[in-house]
Amino acid sequence: MFYISRVNRGLLILLIIVALALLYKNTRLQTLPKDSVLKKDGAKTGVEDEKVSDTDIPVVICASEERIGGAIATINSVYSNSRASIFFYIVTLRDAIKKIREYIEKTKLRKIKYKILEFNPMVLKGKVNPDSSRPELLHPLNFVRFYLPLLGIENHARIVYLDDDVIVQGDIQELYNIKLEAGHAAAFASDCDLPPTHEMVRSVGMQTTYMGFLDYRKEEVRELGINPSDCSFNPGVFVADISEWKKQKITKQLEKWMAKNVRENLYSSAMAGGVATPPMLIVFHEKYTTIDPMWHVRHLGWSPDTHYPRSSLKDARLLHWNGRFKPWNYPCVHLDIWEKWFIPDPTGRFTLVRP
Repeated sequence: MFYISRVNRGLLILLIIVALALLYKNTRLQTLPKDSVLKKDGAKTGVEDEKVSDTDIPVVICASEERIGGAIATINSVYSNSRASIFFYIVTLRDAIKKIREYIEKTKLRKIKYKILEFNPMVLKGKVNPDSSRPELLHPLNFVRFYLPLLGIENHARIVYLDDDVIVQGDIQELYNIKLEAGHAAAFASDCDLPPTHEMVRSVGMQTTYMGFLDYRKEEVRELGINPSDCSFNPGVFVADISEWKKQKITKQLEKWMAKNVRENLYSSAMAGGVATPPMLIVFHEKYTTIDPMWHVRHLGWSPDTHYPRSSLKDARLLHWNGRFKPWNYPCVHLDIWEKWFIPDPTGRFTLVRP
């Protein structure tokens, strides 16, 4: 009897170990999506681990090694023109983490509240086709905006996403407080609402409709029922409702269209928006709140020769140098406005290209 009791006890212990192992496995699987998007050892916080406050406005900005000076200028403009407390989530790849921290800690930006998050490019494996026509549009950080709820910032009800070629001249709190319509997971600037000054940019081939982003020769695109003349929007600046994003499974919808494009080439980086814009145009078609046009005066990087009236640029809350001609390179228009917010790299690794 004593021997049998010992055997039963051993079996019981073994069952408990197996049950705990299964529980651990299930828990790990539940958190796997987040771990696959971020590399935990890359997350670093500034201002001596200062906690995020409920009143902080969360701003997400991507900072690649080759464009780090652009991201720093964006951060400086937001920080300098905002009365509210801002918490910056700076998303990057491993090679730029140390450089970003040095750039911040050795300049006046050392007072900002921030966290550096390392994006895992392997999350994009099999979801993006190599395309040499515009390789810069295939950079992994271009797809960070797809994974906002998985960046470990769920304590915020909404976030502001900004591209690194943006300068903010207004108080970001105004944009953050925009009233999103019921059922909308995000707010974008519609290309239907471009200021009159953008008419000159249209003349050099700027795309403002879905025709410029999707290949309507493909049956799957036509079956979407989206009129090719419908106005597009720019996903380089937007406000996202994290709860609604999760509820509508926006990330999974975006990934679905990425996978479809890999199989059927529904759009390519040779088209206007590359491969990061079209999925958002599809998923958010007629399902987004519009931003005040003055909060996204864009296409400053579309042409190296087309200048905007100074009065329009002065009134703009946000300026966006989207396009090929970036303000840290040359040629580009309105460089003096962008350079007002540029902070030289204290290490000397990032330098401006000037004549």
